[in-house]
Amino acid sequence: MLTCVQIIASLAPEGGGPSYTVPALSDAIAAQDAQVTIRTLASARSSIPGGCRCETHRRSPTIFGRLLGASPTLHEALRADAREGAILHTNGLWLMPNIYPAHIKKRLGANVRVVHSPHGMLGSAALKISGWKKRPFWWLLQRSALEAADCLHATAMSEYEEIRAAGLRNPVAVIPNGIDLPNLNPLPARIDSARTVLSLGRIHPKKGLDRLIRAWAMIESDFVDWSLRIVGPPEVNHDQELRTLALELGAQRIAVENPVYGSAKLKVYRSADLFVLPTFNENFAISVAEALAAQVPVISTKGAPWAGLETERCGWWIDHGVEPLAAALRRAMTVAPEERRAMGARGRAWMARDFGWDRIAKDMVEVYQWLNAGGSPPPAVRLD
Repeated sequence: MLTCVQIIASLAPEGGGPSYTVPALSDAIAAQDAQVTIRTLASARSSIPGGCRCETHRRSPTIFGRLLGASPTLHEALRADAREGAILHTNGLWLMPNIYPAHIKKRLGANVRVVHSPHGMLGSAALKISGWKKRPFWWLLQRSALEAADCLHATAMSEYEEIRAAGLRNPVAVIPNGIDLPNLNPLPARIDSARTVLSLGRIHPKKGLDRLIRAWAMIESDFVDWSLRIVGPPEVNHDQELRTLALELGAQRIAVENPVYGSAKLKVYRSADLFVLPTFNENFAISVAEALAAQVPVISTKGAPWAGLETERCGWWIDHGVEPLAAALRRAMTVAPEERRAMGARGRAWMARDFGWDRIAKDMVEVYQWLNAGGSPPPAVRLD
């Protein structure tokens, strides 16, 4: 039986997309007749998946545990997994759980198989955030850990290009994330003309939300029935910075709100008429897929790999900057409600067709089997 271990530093929902996609992928792989274990660091806010085995490990009480997620018990558990023939698949960068698999491979030999998913953390915008800390970690530990992987995993061609730009020549499996399609109840009849633009996700400078507020301020007076909601977990006090910016610009119909999860999050998506992601850089952007699955048309900057928004006629894929964003908002908010609903329906159909977890898991299992057995690489793997 195929055995793999998924390693992720945190399953706390405020950690972003991987806290959802890693458990979802693990469950889907387990359904392909594989044995899957998730290993993560203990957190009071971790959401433990129910479809496969999950074990949490304590951080070291030292400064290395607090800052870098060092965990001797995790390291030892992974060593035992590798001795038993499990594929070690680590997710993310910049923490010790992302270093341990390569270290174990170097100690135990070439029979240990390692897959590494950077999850967009090699993007130029992501590298600039706390770059003073990442640069020494890269040269001391992270680069060699990535080079030791038998296969890297990119969720889009743009991330594949980031991997190659970083000088990494490993085989790369280009496999997107998947999405759960929620059951959608019919929307209640509108009793007024109020409309909502939504941006949902981490409230962080890399998401370009200041540009969204500047763009909104340019058009707000022309769309008196519309309001803007920015919803998500705040980081580095960016939520307050956005509120201050909105006041300075005189924008009135903007709400910066706390995060929501589960059924409450779906309700927020379903209450929106338009979703916007103005990000600088994403490897996938699960929020776009979630919005489309909820039948909401999307505006995304080209910092996220969603060119299909235009080819599938369910949104707009735009250049960076305040003016392109303001122009896209104006176009989208002028579209007739019936056409926006049709765009949303096309988006959900696209998610159902190309982003189901069964298909994603099948492609990943093929990569694991290739690493174990050798031979010709599966179609998802690029060697160039």
